[in-house]
Amino acid sequence: MTTHTRTTADAAEHNGPVIVPGPRGIPLLGNLPEFGKDPLAFFVRMRDRGDMVSWRFGPKPSLFISDPRHIGELLTEVERTFDQPELGASFRTLLGNGVVVARGADWRRKRSLVQPSVRPRQVRSYAATMARCAVALADRWSDGARIDVKREMAALTRLIAVRTIFGVDTAADAAAIGRAMDTAQQEIGAEFSGLGALLPDRVPTPGRARVKRATAVIDAEVARVVARHRDGGEDRPDLLSRLLAARDETGATLSDEEIRDETVTLYIGGHETTSSTLLWTWYLLSRNPRVRDALAAELDQVLGAGREPGFEDYARLPYARAVVKETLRLYPTVWLLTGVAKEGARLGGRPVPPGTRVWSSQWATHRDARWFRDPEEFRPERWTGEGEEAAERIPEYAWFPFGGGPRVCLGARFAMVEAVLVLAVLARRFHLDLDPGEIRPVPGLTLQPDRDVPATVRARGR
Repeated sequence: MTTHTRTTADAAEHNGPVIVPGPRGIPLLGNLPEFGKDPLAFFVRMRDRGDMVSWRFGPKPSLFISDPRHIGELLTEVERTFDQPELGASFRTLLGNGVVVARGADWRRKRSLVQPSVRPRQVRSYAATMARCAVALADRWSDGARIDVKREMAALTRLIAVRTIFGVDTAADAAAIGRAMDTAQQEIGAEFSGLGALLPDRVPTPGRARVKRATAVIDAEVARVVARHRDGGEDRPDLLSRLLAARDETGATLSDEEIRDETVTLYIGGHETTSSTLLWTWYLLSRNPRVRDALAAELDQVLGAGREPGFEDYARLPYARAVVKETLRLYPTVWLLTGVAKEGARLGGRPVPPGTRVWSSQWATHRDARWFRDPEEFRPERWTGEGEEAAERIPEYAWFPFGGGPRVCLGARFAMVEAVLVLAVLARRFHLDLDPGEIRPVPGLTLQPDRDVPATVRARGR
């Protein structure tokens, strides 16, 4: 159990929670060197200081929050008393001004145009593609085969993303797209946690140049597929076709630049985040045979020996869903969220000065013993309410891998359905025995492993 400077009950007797001073920084850079060395460990140390901790991201005043109630206030007040922050030149180079980055009226317009493409009814239509791609991969695996889990999951989710977003079997050069995304992600993470975060956009750096080159590869493929869609004229069931047909309240469509930005945003959401989630799921299952066996038992009961899962099975696989949720608790794909206080911003009843950057970390809050019993343990049962876990009550916003409030991730259901169906297809037939050794998470655009992830494929029942 973590120890905080003041308990929540004590804080309630005063004017909101106490703000605890963070670690001493250095002139101009503040706490950036310590943060950049290991952002995940830094946020855990901040969490253990108190529910609200002041620090400095370079010269900028910052506030770190870890209590779910305050996180909920931050997320639900974005667009009213908190602004989306600037996330760095490299981040904007890749995502442009898509719905994740846009603000105010521009964000509301784009959200209204993008949201219909990922509603439950539409996700249902993509589920068959998700399952078919996973089945094709399972058909290529064989007992005793050696694979790299990271590469296998990246290739699978990339194929699913290309087919559901673009409606084509493959990108012109899927390997090049994959390499470009890897480069962009690594450089964005490096810039965000290093000195590059303090440099003006106009300052060129080798990392920013690499992101521009990687983005050019991605843009060329998006432009090619968009042109094919525009020339084709036929009605297609993919996300891109729905974006091209979308109209706002004035009847206007998305421009070519906006189509590019939203397509790249959806591609990252549909590929990078799910690939990371599946990778960490296999890692945890390999090290927890009890959970692996319980998952296999549910898949056998629901799917039997020969049936592949469909969309309706998502609701019939509560343990598989719990496995994915518990993976997202321990290894959240998105590991931090931030906002910038505007006039009138408050947290826990306490005013937050305008311009203060407020930080929250899924990694730190998801592993807080106040909200999760034995927080370092992989226990999907905490999400099913079975056995001794039935008494565990998880507060709202103690688990927030997809954010929350008005800017909650639009693709959250898409990502959950994809992860569960892919896991069901593959885990029904195989176990993956990952090679011994710890895999450390590296925070970039998403949470990635620090090395390749070799494993041996084991056919179930052998």
